[in-house]
Amino acid sequence: MARAIHLSVLKVLMVLICVTGIALWLVKPTKLWTRIWHGAEDRARTTVFRYYGLNFSAYTFPIIALAIIVYLYVDLQPKRLKIRQIRIANTAICSPLVISNTLGILSFLEILVGMSFIMFLTWTFYVRISNDFKKMTPAKTSQLIIWQFKYLKVATRLGSLAEVCLVLLLLPILRGMALFRFLGVQYEASIRYHIWLGTAMLFFATSHGLSTLFIWGIQHRLQTEVWKWQKAGRVYLAGEVALLAGLVIWITSLPAIRRNRFEVFYYTHHLYILFLIFFLFHVGDRHFYTVFGGIFLFGIDKLHRIVQSRPETCVHSACIFPCKAVQLTLPKDPRLNYLPTSVMFMKIPQLSRIECHPFSIISSSSAQEDTISILVKCEGHWSSSLYGLLQSTTDSVSCIPVAVEGPYGPSSLDFLRYDSLILIAGGVGIAPFLSIMQELASAHTDNRHRLPMRIKLIHVVKRSQDVCLLNFILPILKHQPEKTWDFRLKVFVTQEKHIAITLRDLLRDLASKVQTINFNTTCKHYAILGIESSSWMAAVALISTIMFLFLLTCFYHAFVPDLTKNSKQKSTSMIPDVVIICSFLLAIVSSCFLTIVLRWRKLRQQKSPVSHKQRKPVEPISLSSLDAHEIHFGARPDFTGN
Repeated sequence: MARAIHLSVLKVLMVLICVTGIALWLVKPTKLWTRIWHGAEDRARTTVFRYYGLNFSAYTFPIIALAIIVYLYVDLQPKRLKIRQIRIANTAICSPLVISNTLGILSFLEILVGMSFIMFLTWTFYVRISNDFKKMTPAKTSQLIIWQFKYLKVATRLGSLAEVCLVLLLLPILRGMALFRFLGVQYEASIRYHIWLGTAMLFFATSHGLSTLFIWGIQHRLQTEVWKWQKAGRVYLAGEVALLAGLVIWITSLPAIRRNRFEVFYYTHHLYILFLIFFLFHVGDRHFYTVFGGIFLFGIDKLHRIVQSRPETCVHSACIFPCKAVQLTLPKDPRLNYLPTSVMFMKIPQLSRIECHPFSIISSSSAQEDTISILVKCEGHWSSSLYGLLQSTTDSVSCIPVAVEGPYGPSSLDFLRYDSLILIAGGVGIAPFLSIMQELASAHTDNRHRLPMRIKLIHVVKRSQDVCLLNFILPILKHQPEKTWDFRLKVFVTQEKHIAITLRDLLRDLASKVQTINFNTTCKHYAILGIESSSWMAAVALISTIMFLFLLTCFYHAFVPDLTKNSKQKSTSMIPDVVIICSFLLAIVSSCFLTIVLRWRKLRQQKSPVSHKQRKPVEPISLSSLDAHEIHFGARPDFTGN
C-alpha cells in the first residue's frame, strides 16, 4: 500500500514538471514572458544566486529533477507484473502505424509527439519573427535595407530553433539514466530520436550560419566578421567552430560511413566536447542554461559508465557457429538480475582500447545465475577481428579481458500481460527473443506468475546455416512443457531453394559444426556487477546538482563582477562561461568519486577470482520434439493470410 502511494505521488510530480515545462516553453517566445523574465532577473540580481540561479532553476533543474523522480519511480516499480493488466488504450496508441525503410516502425504515439514538436517549432519561430518585424524601425536598419534586416532576423531565429533541438538531443542516448526506460523505450530504439534531433539541429544551425554569412558577404564585411572574437555578446568565431564540429559529426554518422568505417564514426563523435564548449562561447551563459539539463545528465552518465567498466572481467567460454556468429559467455555476480531484451556494451582492449559496441543478451538471469551470454554477428571490422582472434586460439588459453557496461534493459516485463505472443525476427535479430524464451521457460517451472500460453516464433534467415542460431533454445524445445504452453516455430530460408531436409536434421547437422572454446579461468578477475540501483543514481544526480550550484555561486562571487546597475549589460569577458565549465567539471568529478566508492563497496563483497565450470562442447540432443515445427525454403512469411 505504501509503495502504491509513493508511486502515485511520484507520478503526480512527473506530470506537474512536464506540464509546467511545456507551458514555460510555449510562452517563452511571447512579449509577456519577456517582460516577466526581465523583471525576475532584476529581482534575482540582488540575491545570493544572482541571474544564473534563476536561469538554472527555470530551465536546467526541471530536467534534472524529472530524471531523479524517474529514478526513484523505477526503483519502486515492481519488475514483474503480479496481476495481468489489460491496457487497450495504451496498446492502440503504441501499436505500429507506419512501417518505412527510412523512418523504421512508428507508432501512433510517436507520430503524435513528432507532429506536436514540429508544431511547437513552428509556433516558436512565428512568434519570435513576428515580434522582431514589429520592432523594426528606420534607425535600427540604417546599415541594412529592409529585406536584409528581415533575412538576418530569420537567420537568427533559425539558430534559436537549433537550441530547442539541442535541449533534447542528449536525452535519448543516456544509457544508465531511466528517462526512456520509464516509457518502455529500449536504448537501441531511442537512438533514432537522437538521430532525428541531431539532423534537425544541424539543419537549423547550418541555415543560421550560411544565412548570416550571406548577409555579411553582400555588406562586404565577411572577412572582418568571420574572424571576430568579441569580448561581449555572441562570439562569431566560436559559433563557426561549433558548426564545423557538428557537421563533421553528422557527416561521419551517415549510414555509408557508420556501417563501413565504424571507427571513423566513433572517434569523430567525440568532437561533441568541442561542439558544446564553443557553443557555450557563442551563445553565452544565459542561453546555455536552456540546454544545460541534458548536458549535465549526460556528463554524469558518461563518467558513471567509465567507472562501471572497471575493473575488467574475462571471457569464460566462446562458441563459434557456422554462420560466423559468436556466443561469448562471461561471469556475472549471482546478485545481478536483468530482464529479457537487455543489452550490454562491451570493449575488448586486445581489439581496441576505445571502441565499445552494444550486444543483445541472449541468456536469462532466472536460468543462469553466475553467467551472462551475448551474441555477436561477425560482419564489420571490429567483430571480424574478434572472430579472427577466437579462431586463432586453442582450448585452455589465457582469458580474453573485456570491459563491460550494463546490462541496460526495460524496467518491467510488460510482455507477460499478454496471453499470446508472436515473435518475428530476421537473422541475428533473434537475439532478444532468445532471452525471452529462456525467461518464459524458467518462469513456467515455478508457476508463480500468469504467463503467455501461446507463443509463435517466426525466424527469417537468408541461408540455411543461419538456422544454427536456434541452438540456444534447443533445450527449451526438448523439454517443452506442452501442458502449460503451446510453442510453435516457423523458419523461412529466403535465398535457398527447396532442400529435402527437415528442421530436426538441419539443426542436428549444424550443431555438430559448432566449435566451443574454454578459456583459462585461473586468472584473477571480477564478475560483472551491473549498474548501480536507481535510488543510488538519483542520489548521485542530486548531490552533483547541489555541488554544481555551490561551486557556481562561489566562483561567480569571486570572479564575475556584479552588474546590478544595468540588468541588460552583458558580461565583458568569457569569465561566466569558464565559470560554468569549471563548476560543471568539478561537480561531475565529485559525483565520480561517489560512484567509485559504490563500485568499491560492491567489489569488496565479491570473491575473486571467479570460479566457473568450463562449458562442455555442444552435443547433439534428441530433437524428436521438432517434428511439430516447420521450415520453408525460398519463401517469406505471409502476414496477410492466416
